[in-house]
Amino acid sequence: MAVVSKKIPAPDLVPVRRALLSVSDKTGLIDFAKALAGRGVELVSTGGTAKAIAAAGIAVRDVSELTGFPEIMDGRVKTLHPGVHGALLGVRDDPEHAEAMRQNRIEPIDLVVVNLYPFEEVRRSGADYPSVVENIDIGGPAMVRASAKNHAYVAIVTEPEDYVAVLNALELNTGSLTLEFRKKLAAKAFSRSAAYDAAISQWFAEALEIEHPTWRAFGGRLESVMRYGENPHQAAGFYLTGDARPGVATARQLQGKQLSYNNINDTDAAFELVGEFDPARAAAVAIIKHANPCGVAVGASLRDAYAKALACDPVSAFGGIVAVNRLLDAEAAEEIVKIFTEVIIAPEASEEAVRIIAAKKNLRLLVTGGLPDPAAAGVTVKSVAGGLLVQSRDSAVVDALDLKVVTRRAPSEAELSDLAFAFRVAKHVKSNAIVYAKDGATVGVGAGQMSRVDSSRIAARKALDATEAAGLAEPLTKGSVVASDAFFPFADGLLAAVEAGATAVIQPGGSMRDDEVIAAADRHGIAMVFTGVRHFRH
Repeated sequence: MAVVSKKIPAPDLVPVRRALLSVSDKTGLIDFAKALAGRGVELVSTGGTAKAIAAAGIAVRDVSELTGFPEIMDGRVKTLHPGVHGALLGVRDDPEHAEAMRQNRIEPIDLVVVNLYPFEEVRRSGADYPSVVENIDIGGPAMVRASAKNHAYVAIVTEPEDYVAVLNALELNTGSLTLEFRKKLAAKAFSRSAAYDAAISQWFAEALEIEHPTWRAFGGRLESVMRYGENPHQAAGFYLTGDARPGVATARQLQGKQLSYNNINDTDAAFELVGEFDPARAAAVAIIKHANPCGVAVGASLRDAYAKALACDPVSAFGGIVAVNRLLDAEAAEEIVKIFTEVIIAPEASEEAVRIIAAKKNLRLLVTGGLPDPAAAGVTVKSVAGGLLVQSRDSAVVDALDLKVVTRRAPSEAELSDLAFAFRVAKHVKSNAIVYAKDGATVGVGAGQMSRVDSSRIAARKALDATEAAGLAEPLTKGSVVASDAFFPFADGLLAAVEAGATAVIQPGGSMRDDEVIAAADRHGIAMVFTGVRHFRH
């Protein structure tokens, strides 16, 4: 049954006379404590926080003086006591609450400063199970929620970045904090608590291999407010979940203007794609536009790979995103900056490459320190009206698949290499996806069409455009291979590839008409392999 409010009006201004400080992150703590003490605020603290304040020569009471009970169990139990929570939850203008506080000698607390055990950081570090569990804060969230609920009388601060705002507000209001300010602090506190619990619940699901928890929670911290979202009339913000997977969210931006919503979406797509290619085996470059590749290639160097990727669709590459799988060197940087590019993302960049890119002041350069593992477990999330679609990440990689030759002719070694390359790329093309490839480079990409045959034709048409742009006599698709992200429901998609000049095909298989498609391939001398794995990407 819901609790009924007594409808006691909250005061606008609440003087801050006593503050409880208990922080894991001690950034700015001493300066803040000194400023509060200078305003005559009595400081109460716990454990290491109290020691740090006292060591700075600032008067501080230990919380055990309020509770009449020592910290026990390695500090697990110190603030979980009526002497603390009564001080936080008491409605001071309620006669019953006021009398209970008086009878039990509970002294009100007006300001609470708490940041939580570093659970997210410990989780990311790969610590063992007991260590992660030990960093689940209990008393901290309890104080945060109690203070936030009773924001009518208590101000709650959960991050050092808010210290200055609190001190400014105290100065403006002669030692008091306004109701509006306390409400905003409370809202932030509940958001922090929710994100913290979300991280804990996600960790448990991962650690216990629970694929579908009854309750799913996702949390993140605001990294930046953007000028707009996909379109100028849409508001947008970028939130970090704390996932350690290398990518746009974990990257350092070395230069360039703020990333836009579309930049982040496209850059993530680009870097996930190049993550499919082992840098020890070959240099790889992906050029992305609207989350689809307009050119991908591998080569002996990044410069070589970039030239091959650009040749696939030099028109669409203008204003695109470039991702590389190795340290960005000067030779590659010189080529990339020759056309307008929005973002470059790389594991690292040489000093000379950074200097070259610096000449393009608006070009963003991101370095991640590593590549995403295409085979790693994880989840992806998509919002729908009234819900969330949560699925495991598409971690299938072609090298681990059992490829089955289904035609009379088996692919040659060169064809097989290009087939694997094309299927890696097709995994990152919007469905329906068709990818033509030759000599370790895409030569035509068809993406996001309602029918697979249309994707085949568009990819071939794009390849003809690239052929003309390169001044070549023969279509780039002649002698190429083709990858399809899903099975061919009819032979027409395959025949379109044959017409374009493809000599080998890789596809999942599994259609009711597989026999018809295989027969068509055999009639035209086409080699075809089945992967048994589909790569729909919507």
